[in-house]
Formats: sequence, structure tokens, C-alpha cells
Amino acid sequence: MSGNLNQDRDVDIDLAALASAVWRKKMRIGILAASCAVLALIGSSIVSPKYQSETRLLIESGESVFTQPATGGQPSSDPNDSVMNPEAVASQVEILKSTDLLRKIATDLNLSNLEEFDEAANMNMFSQALVTVGLIDNPLDVAPDLRVLKAMTEKLEVFPVKDSRVVVVKFSSKDPKLAEAVPNALAEAYLALQRDNKQSINSGAAEFLQPEINALRERVKTAEARVADFKASADILDGQNQSTLATQQLGELSSELSRVRANRGSAEATSAAMRAALASGASLDTLPSVQSSSLIDRLREKRVDIATNIADLSVSLMDGHPKLKSLRSQLNDLDGQIRTEARKVLVSLDTLADTARKREQQLVIDLNRLKSEAARAGGQSVELRALEREANAQSQLLESYLARFREASARTDNNYVPADARIIAKAPLPSESYFPKKIPITIAAFFAGLLAGVMGALLSELFSGRAMRRTNFATNIVEAKVEEPIFAEADTAHEAPAAVSPSLLGKRKTVTAPAIDPADLVPIDQRVDSVANELIASGCQRAIFVSPEGDPGAAGAVMIARRMADDGMNVVVVDLTTSAIATRTMLDNATANGLTNLLCGDISLAESIQDDLYSDAKIVARGTASSAKAMRNADRLPEILRELNRTCEVMVIECGAADLEMLSLVVDEDFMSSIIISAVKADGPAALEVVDALGGVEGCLRVTPILRRNAA
Repeated sequence: MSGNLNQDRDVDIDLAALASAVWRKKMRIGILAASCAVLALIGSSIVSPKYQSETRLLIESGESVFTQPATGGQPSSDPNDSVMNPEAVASQVEILKSTDLLRKIATDLNLSNLEEFDEAANMNMFSQALVTVGLIDNPLDVAPDLRVLKAMTEKLEVFPVKDSRVVVVKFSSKDPKLAEAVPNALAEAYLALQRDNKQSINSGAAEFLQPEINALRERVKTAEARVADFKASADILDGQNQSTLATQQLGELSSELSRVRANRGSAEATSAAMRAALASGASLDTLPSVQSSSLIDRLREKRVDIATNIADLSVSLMDGHPKLKSLRSQLNDLDGQIRTEARKVLVSLDTLADTARKREQQLVIDLNRLKSEAARAGGQSVELRALEREANAQSQLLESYLARFREASARTDNNYVPADARIIAKAPLPSESYFPKKIPITIAAFFAGLLAGVMGALLSELFSGRAMRRTNFATNIVEAKVEEPIFAEADTAHEAPAAVSPSLLGKRKTVTAPAIDPADLVPIDQRVDSVANELIASGCQRAIFVSPEGDPGAAGAVMIARRMADDGMNVVVVDLTTSAIATRTMLDNATANGLTNLLCGDISLAESIQDDLYSDAKIVARGTASSAKAMRNADRLPEILRELNRTCEVMVIECGAADLEMLSLVVDEDFMSSIIISAVKADGPAALEVVDALGGVEGCLRVTPILRRNAA
């Protein structure tokens, strides 16, 4: 409920009134803005200017491809193989901000003697008074160098440029020369620190490697001696291709045995073929062994010559001619000689085959012997290889240490230690201060003062209530959606007197109000049913009851509310009477919380709603809070009634003998309303005065009284 009330308050803010208030106070706002601008200009002129400059460094390897340490015996092709990752760059940033480096810069530039870096040494009287009373700690209790370091840290900025390996060193100071000197000195000191660290590492490496190399030399000698002693004791001789002699001889004998076997087989085959040819008397010319014999070759040439002569002489001589017979005898002798020589070749082949057979047997014996020796050497070679591996490992480690020692010694002797960073932009001497910027500060102060003035004017209007849309009774009466008279009691009319203050009602004019004839009065029960039906039919959201005679006429509102509740309407009765007579008979608790408690903020809206004892209507009683205190919060009443209107279909408000000021609080232009007069004496002066007052409002509002027949 409270949220809705606050929303209603926002809706009720008069924006035009706020704008008008700001316009009325434009001179004050302008003077305030101009004063702020002037003060800002004066202040920025008084403040000591500050200068700022920056140095940029690139984090990269300082080694070239020719001077970098060897990797695997060969220099790397890229000096930036180990490119600085973001974590490495961040580490370099932290080194640049390290205390030792800043302390060195402070000492080199003698910053401790400058008031800018040790303001505590010259405290003003106000600061000394604060220290005396214990409100602040005495800065002199801190060591001077720590005070200087704190001041440097506040003025120093070191940060990496995003997505790069560039680091920015930025420093601000009241002295432009100092703003230039500090970042440049810090960058140089950082590079010197890197070189010193590398020099220290190289020297330490050389000092470490020297005794290690001496020890490794002894271990290498010992390992190689073990290998030689084991070979000698195991009778293991080295052959070619890093194999043992037994293994090498075994391979050679195997090859020789294969060759001898091949020669033996060839000789045996040739001998068998020649023997078969001699036994069968076949020609021996096709045998390779016969063809390779020079003697047989000459005999064959002679045989060819004799055969040629015989053929030539057979043409001219008879077969029995002595010369032909002599030639044929020579031819037969040559054939015998050829066969004799062939038999000799056969004997040589047999001898060759036998020799090859015996050589084969000897080779087999030697091969078996070498196999046993190779097997023995193979078992011992396992231990030999272990000794050789140990010797090789010691030798490689010695070579590695020697290479590193030579590199470290060369760098130490030649003082070559490049840093892993370089300055790519030195800090220049700043010509303009970066603070204060007088024009931007003055403009900002002007607009800040302007905004503060506007906000002050708006808040003043809001808190004073002048910016809230106030509605007087005359306006509500004119704009309220009040229907035509529910009843027309008589056709006659009388002239209504002008008895209402123009200040409350606004413009007056003479209107016709219903004449009341006591003879035409009807019983109240019939009038209640008629009024209730008309209120329901018209869609009325607020039924405002006025009882000119006070408590005697208040029962009409209760009866009509119960009648509408019986017809199924969601009805809430609000009691605004002084005596709470309207709802006293509807509750079993005469001291129930209600409207006055709501106005004082003691309860919530839901807690104020009670149930009628005799119908389904809801009741908001008068309440138990102080009336004086509640009236001080009477401006909350319209908002409370609005919230109640949203919880029901019809809200019945009993105002008692209300005046026009009270009615101005309960009439709301956002809800269809009807004002109903509940009187005991229809022609009494009180009833007639109210009818005249309400009927004379601008807009010709007509109301119909609920009349009760006088019991007398």
C-alpha cells in the first residue's frame, strides 16, 4: 500500500511548478554557478602545477643470433625463441616498482632533500596541532627514506601497454626537470640491474663449473680405464664397425665357407660331366674345362688343319693314296692326344674338388670354434656396453660443462652482458603542466554549481509542498463526475440564499434547489433502497454523505452501505465523524484502530480495515490516535482515500456535519462521486443551508437529500 501512496505522490508532482520555481530562482542559480567557477579558477591558480613525463621500454632478448648461448651445440636461429609472455612482462613491471630500485633513484637524485618528497619534515601548525591532540599519527615517526619512497610510489606509474611487451614508466612532479629525470634514471637503473644480475649469474656459473669440470675429467678417465681393463681381461678385441674380433672373424669364415662349398660343387659337377663324355666317346669341345686348356686348344687347331688338308687332297687323290693315309693317321693321333689331355684335366678337376672338400671341412671346424667364442664375447659385451655408456655419459657431460664454462668465461672476461630490455622512448622535458587544467576545471565547476542550484531549487519546492498539485473544493466540485440528481422530490422551487464563502466555493450563481414538502416525505427504508440502486446503476465510486444535523442523520450512510453490500458490491465505509457514530454500531470494538491511526502513520492501510458485524461491508473506523496530531497530517487524507478506493467498488464516506474545507479533501476528480444529504428534518435550516451551499457551486451541481420523516 505504501508503494502505491508514494506513486500517487510522484504523480501529483507539478512539473510546471518545478520549472517555474527554477526560472524564478535563475538569478540565484546563475550567481551560484558563477561563484563556483570563480572559486575553481582561483583555486586552480593557487595550486602548484604538476608536470608529467614518461619513458617507454621494450622487453625483449638482448642477444643476437651470433652472441646468444649455444643450444645443442648450435646457436638458435632466433634470439627471441623464449618470447616474453604476459606473466614475464608483469614480473618486469614489478621489478621496476621494487623498493630497492626506487631507493637507489632517490639516493642518486637526492630526493630526500626536496620538500615535495618529504612534506612531513615541514608540517604546518594545523597538522602539528592534530598530531598533538592525537587525531593523526606523527609522520616523523616513520623513517625519512620510507617517507620518500611513499611519495615516489604515489607519483610513479608503471604499467604494460596492452597486447605488447612495451612498459611505460610515468612520473609526475612539481618540477618539470624532475618529471623528466626520474623515469629516465629509473629505466637506466633497471637496465643496469639486469646487466649486474646477468654478470653475477655468469660469474657464479664459471665458479661453479670450474671444480665440476676438474672432477668430471677424473671421472671420465676412470670410466674409460674400466672399459679398457674389461676388454683386456675378457679378451675382447675390437673389430671393424664397432664389433668384436670374434664376431667379425665369424662373419668372414661364414663367407669363405660359402665360397669353398660353391667351388667344390662346381668342380665336382664339371668332373662328372667330363667323365661321362670320355666314357661315351662324345665330343669334348663343349666342355668348359676342355675349352679353357691351351694345349687341347692347340691340338684342336692342328686337327682342324689336317682335316682341311685331307678334304683338299681327297678331290685330286684317291682314298688309298699314301699321303691321304698319312694325314688320316695324324688325325687319329691328334684325337688320342686330345682325349689324353682331357683325362689329365679330369684328374686336375678331381684334385681340385678334393682340395675344396678338405678346405670345407677345416672351415666348418674353425666356424664352430668361432661360434663358441662369439657367444662368450656376446655375454661379456653387455657389461662392456654398460661401461662404455657410463664413459660416454661422463664424456658428454664434460663436453657440455666445458662449452658452458667457455661461454661464461668469455662473457665475464669481455664484460658482455646484454639486458633483456631496451629504451625505445626517453622521457622528454615537459613544457606544460598536466594538472590543474584551469579551463576544464572552471567549466566543470560552473556546471556543477548550476546543477547544485537547480537541484536545490527543486528540492526546496518539493519539501515545501509548493510543487505538489493542490486541489481546492471548488475545482473538485466543478470537475467531479457527479451525476444528475438521484431524486426529484418536488416541482416547486425556492430561491437559494447565498450563504457560502466565495473563498471556498469560487464564483457563485443562483441555482434551483429542490423544494421539500413534508407531505411528500417517504419512509427512510424505501429511500435507502432507491438511493442504493441508483448509486449502483450509475457506477458511482465515492458516495459522500453529509449529515447537516450531525449524528442523527449519520445512520443513512450505514444503511445504504449495507444495502449495496447485500447486493454483492465490495463496499468500504469510512467514518469521518467526530463522534464515530457512523461505524460504532458496525463494530464490536469501540476502540478499534482506524483513520486517525493511519494519518499518524501508526498502522498500515490493511490493518485499518475491519469487518461489519451484520453485512459483508468493510469499515475504516475513526481510530484511536490523537485528533490534533491526525489533523496535522490531514494532507495525507486524499492519498489514503485513493488507496481505499482501489481496494473496493464503492467507498461510502460519512462526513457528518462537514464544512466545505473538509469536503475539499474527500472529493477527487479521478473517481466518480455523488454527494448525498442525510437529514432528519428536511425543511430544517441546517439541511436547507447545506443544499443551498452545495447547489450554488459553479457547474450547477445538484444534490438530492435523503429525507427522514420526523417521528414527532
